[in-house]
Amino acid sequence: MDFRATPEQEAIQAAVRDLCARYPDEYWRDLDRRSAYPDEFVRALTEAGWLAALIPAEYGGAGLGIADAAVILEEINASGGNAASAHGQMYTMGTLLRHGSDAQKLGFLPRIATGELRLQAFGITEPEAGSETTRIRTFARRVGDRYIVNGKKIFISRTLQSDLLLLLARTTPYEELDDKTRGLSVFLVDLKSAVAAGTVKIRPIETMLNHHTTELFIDGLDLGASDLVGTEGQGFRHIIDSWNAERILIASESLGDGRWFVERAARYGSERVVFGRPIGANQGVQFPIAQAHAQLVAARLVRDKAAWLFDHGEPCGPEANMAKLLSSQAAWAAGNAAMDTYGGYAYAKEFDVERKFRETRLFVTAPVNNNLVLAYIAEHVLGLPRSY
Repeated sequence: MDFRATPEQEAIQAAVRDLCARYPDEYWRDLDRRSAYPDEFVRALTEAGWLAALIPAEYGGAGLGIADAAVILEEINASGGNAASAHGQMYTMGTLLRHGSDAQKLGFLPRIATGELRLQAFGITEPEAGSETTRIRTFARRVGDRYIVNGKKIFISRTLQSDLLLLLARTTPYEELDDKTRGLSVFLVDLKSAVAAGTVKIRPIETMLNHHTTELFIDGLDLGASDLVGTEGQGFRHIIDSWNAERILIASESLGDGRWFVERAARYGSERVVFGRPIGANQGVQFPIAQAHAQLVAARLVRDKAAWLFDHGEPCGPEANMAKLLSSQAAWAAGNAAMDTYGGYAYAKEFDVERKFRETRLFVTAPVNNNLVLAYIAEHVLGLPRSY
């Protein structure tokens, strides 16, 4: 068993690191202060081909695997940046790639690959449903060969910066189904046109981190049969295909954050002198940093296995979920170690620790709460009774 990165992955890592060097801490600090979108950074990622990493070559992409995409996202976060705009496009792509029609793939993927179109928004979560996806109320009523959609979505990121929205809506009433995972359908929405027509209204939500989060109000959105992705009523199954990819990519961002925290804390602990010696000479400082490093190394092994399984077409639900769980926990431990190492300076924005601390905390909660991951492992891996 060879645990080394491939030469291609090493080249990807080096190229992404070089690109990120053009966007130092000051760039991300300024965006955070203004709650601004990293437009320049996203354009650079697009021009370099990294945002099209998972798009097959025949559609203008790089045709890489999840393991390669994981390298890209991990390196962005390890370099001090935030890869949210990149992961949104990468994992959202999974549903379209696997279940989109030939016309949809030919019509949209080449334009997404070049950056002419952005698909970074995934409309699933609703105020009343939360993580219970089968309880969503947004309804697409079929009228002839059209669908009229009404409902609302919350905590949907980057809708103001996206041209397209992948939308999950119910097409059969919940009460009429024995299998509640059925009756949901996925649609590809021309978001700009819907906003211009007034059938989708977007309200930004102020949050503790710069993720461009919004709430959507959908009123009379008119969609055609050609906007349906995959099979009507099978949308829940379709989006599960993207969820395993999402778990792996989120784990990668967490690992990148953790590396950043450990590197910064180790450097600061070696340079900061108090009572005549570096603070890193104290075991109370160095042990949490070392522990976080060990946790990150272990979590990376699970992430790598999940990515390998995904790329080889093998079932990877348990591994993808455990990778997300362990990586987010390791990153959070690394963040706390960095906060303790920097002391009062950790709260000063110029050191960037507090910004990254806020950003990495999200991964414990979203896009899937770690408690739900544990419930999944308990039920589907260990065979324990369902707890929810």
